[in-house]
Amino acid sequence: MITRELIIQLQEITAPDRVREKEILASHASFRTGGPADLFIQVSDREELQKVMDLLAQAQTDVFLLGRGTNLLIGDGGYRGAVVTMCAPAGTETALSGVRIDGNVIHAGAGASLLKIAMAAKDAGLAGFEFAAGIPGSLGGAVMMNAGAYGGEMKQVVRAVDIFYPGRDFKCYSGEEMEFGYRTSRLKREDGIVLEAEIELQPGDRQAISDRITELAQQRRDKQPLEFASAGSTFKRPEGYFAGKLIQDAGLKGFRVGDAQVSEKHAGFVINRGNASAAEIRRLIEEVQRIVLENSGVQLEREVIFLGEF
Repeated sequence: MITRELIIQLQEITAPDRVREKEILASHASFRTGGPADLFIQVSDREELQKVMDLLAQAQTDVFLLGRGTNLLIGDGGYRGAVVTMCAPAGTETALSGVRIDGNVIHAGAGASLLKIAMAAKDAGLAGFEFAAGIPGSLGGAVMMNAGAYGGEMKQVVRAVDIFYPGRDFKCYSGEEMEFGYRTSRLKREDGIVLEAEIELQPGDRQAISDRITELAQQRRDKQPLEFASAGSTFKRPEGYFAGKLIQDAGLKGFRVGDAQVSEKHAGFVINRGNASAAEIRRLIEEVQRIVLENSGVQLEREVIFLGEF
């Protein structure tokens, strides 16, 4: 239960401006939808995270760990509980969002954006992370779901991961022990929280690395509806198929529910044309699943997480 005493205790652990009531979540999610969270808490280091999670557990408060909200649809009614983030406020850096380079290994906090890591790698002349530069998320979420693009994935570059299990302990797993698979890892079935990861890369030519990042960025602009709010690819790739083609073959390119639409540029993307509610986006996603199943017999599985009250 969230009480005034709990809020004061949380502010003593972090800071008064880093524990906020009724924070509107739309600004923290790439779909640009979402109502208020009962509490919104920004933590800056491991000690703060542990203390905050322990305190919320004692208060029997529901908790959601939020990265950059790029794989998330938050309900219009918001979230009844506490949203905790390791991402630093704009223009700042914390122990959980920083990037440090040691030889050909990058040590990055879970709250660091993939773009920030990719730029650090480029500046250091380290190759192998270019694929991630255009993935609009944080490292923690990318590790949890083994994010990937253009032939690269986190599995290929993650050497070790530090994980916190609330109420229990801290662990460090090797890349192999993370059990990476297609859009999954051991953390998809465990309650662990990524704190930091070691990313092992190879020395490369700075200009060639920069050129590859630019090339992939252009490919994204050409093929994806980046001018609209979205959560990236809405559905996982069904085995033996491509989600976008199944949706297009079902005649759903451009299909709308209110201001939510199946992108006319890439049918694998559901977009917010500007004023879509979360309920409209959810309805559209579920209609696409239903119609594709009827048309092809294939059940599309969402990549996008539904959170909160719709």
